[in-house]
Amino acid sequence: MPRKKDPEPPKPLMTDKALELIAMRFRALSEPMRLKLLNVLMQGEHTVGQLVEATGSGQANVSKHLAMLREAGMIGMRKEGLSTYCYIADAMVNELCEMMCRRLRDEMEAQARALAFDPKI
Repeated sequence: MPRKKDPEPPKPLMTDKALELIAMRFRALSEPMRLKLLNVLMQGEHTVGQLVEATGSGQANVSKHLAMLREAGMIGMRKEGLSTYCYIADAMVNELCEMMCRRLRDEMEAQARALAFDPKI
């Protein structure tokens, strides 16, 4: 008779500091404008001016949201002459967005199947 596998010990609880850092990341992702900026940046590096144009928002609003994304460690910025370039600094941002999009697509497809008419009826 095979021996029962010992249960894995529970993972240690995260510290309050770790939980605060995780919450900061999720707060950064909780605003549609920041998601729009990340969506544009996933296509490649852009200047702040290009991001203003791509989002149709004002420079002050874009700058405010970029600052939060930068503070959360999701984007980086570099100066070149008079221009400031922004880029995705954490590849996990791409993975997280792709994972969420896949999940939403699966849920919507399941809803569409559930709502489909049966031609036999």
